[in-house]
Amino acid sequence: MQALQDRGYSQPSPIQAAAIPELLLGRDLVGQAQTGTGKTAAFALPLLERIDLQCAAPQVLVLAPTRELAGQVAEAFSAYGAHLKGLRILPVYGGADFRDQIHQLRRGVHVVVGTPGRVMDHMRQGTLVLSGLSCLVLDEADEMLRMGFIDDVEWVLEHLPDERQLVLFSATMPREIRSISRSHLREPAEITIKADARDSGRIRQRHLIVQGPHKLEVLSRVLEAESDSGVIIFARTKSISVTISEALERHGYNVAVLNGDVAQAQRERTVERLRNGSVDILVATDVAARGLDVDRIGLVINYDVPFDSEAYVHRIGRTGRAGRRGDAILFLTPRERRFLSGLERAVGQPIEAMEVPSNSAINQHRLDRLRSRLTDAVRHDSGSADERALLSELLQRVAGELDCSADELALAALQLAVGGKPLLVQGDEPWRRMASTRTVGRSTEGRRERRGGSSRPRPDLDERPIEADMQRYRIELGWRDRVKPGNIVGAIANETGLQGRRIGRIRIFDAHSTVDLPRDISPEMVTSLHQLRVMNKPLQLSKLA
Repeated sequence: MQALQDRGYSQPSPIQAAAIPELLLGRDLVGQAQTGTGKTAAFALPLLERIDLQCAAPQVLVLAPTRELAGQVAEAFSAYGAHLKGLRILPVYGGADFRDQIHQLRRGVHVVVGTPGRVMDHMRQGTLVLSGLSCLVLDEADEMLRMGFIDDVEWVLEHLPDERQLVLFSATMPREIRSISRSHLREPAEITIKADARDSGRIRQRHLIVQGPHKLEVLSRVLEAESDSGVIIFARTKSISVTISEALERHGYNVAVLNGDVAQAQRERTVERLRNGSVDILVATDVAARGLDVDRIGLVINYDVPFDSEAYVHRIGRTGRAGRRGDAILFLTPRERRFLSGLERAVGQPIEAMEVPSNSAINQHRLDRLRSRLTDAVRHDSGSADERALLSELLQRVAGELDCSADELALAALQLAVGGKPLLVQGDEPWRRMASTRTVGRSTEGRRERRGGSSRPRPDLDERPIEADMQRYRIELGWRDRVKPGNIVGAIANETGLQGRRIGRIRIFDAHSTVDLPRDISPEMVTSLHQLRVMNKPLQLSKLA
């Protein structure tokens, strides 16, 4: 009880209230519950109650789909068993020192938490002996199925002693998981905690429609208008996760990336930095983020639509944890609208539409944030009396030298606080400008071409003067290459980090196109763009007079 009080528990969650009595009786159990429902405590607490501390042999084995989840479950066992003197818990997974794991197993442990592959390695080498095992837990069984571990799980199950308890937890119950339950569990208790009972009041789910080339710009706007705590952004591939991370870093965000290329030690450091607030935004792929349990996540953004509804359920389960409220935002391209109804059925509630934050919304958010910083600075001045006296003297001296008022000094100080960047967003939203460009270019010219006329842009549109701070470039791709303005914008933005709104007018001809870019881009950028391939052809960017 003391350990529970230390962890802030006052009453059991629904899954805990239903599962703990059954597990204390020694029954096999099938539990269908999402992450964040308290299911780890639901099996850890009753199993710890039955541990024989005098027997230093594995009595509980937990299989988890990922190293992160295995580590977190092991930490939970340690926390819940903090007052059990002599309790030994060992996480075993790939990427950690195998010899050290062997050493710990030979010393004797009571609970082993591991991934299927590493558990099999130890069993085959004889360093993990399960003859005295009293209980096996399959945690997030559907994820182990999705990740291709189900054969490994079956192998472990076949090597268990006859007298043992089996516990299976899964967010969903696909056919293969039900087959394992029927084959290996004996008259199990069955518990289902509905997803909508957990999520509907705590996770606000929204979606927005955005063209692919504008996703990075829209992401930046959503982050600025919506996020005030930890954020996880889900990307479909490792390369996309890196692109997003690098773009956000250029925007000044404190961001880290978690994908399959990140070494285990770095992954653990990254998760800990996210947990303690050293990192605000994590960009992750599905596999890399499985098992993440960080209470401070207030927003999940699905930058790419997930492959299926189960992945969506797991993604949004990273927020709204520990009784907190959370937000989940889904990016959909126009062609991906058709996936929305299936996702809504999976979560049992509508995923409401939202608008991309407008210039006025962004500007209001920036002003509110600046006002809040000013208020906090006045109310909670942490400087010493000597520092305040020194700063006051400095202000008086500057005011005297420049013959300026206190208001003028305050405005100058605010401009310094803003960091030399424009405080307010101005100009048209880039996705609207892009839509206009596409309408003029593709539709009008396409109709003209089908009628047998020229596909060249109209002279009155083509000869508009270049803006003073822009330079016009030629690229060797045109309509015959099936290139679209969105392909050009997306490629340039991804390669250079330029925001969509800084990429100017685009005109597409039969065999070439022109694009206006800022005059201040570096020669290195121009060289990089010259070699960049779009539609499997090099841009061959060249400056026009």
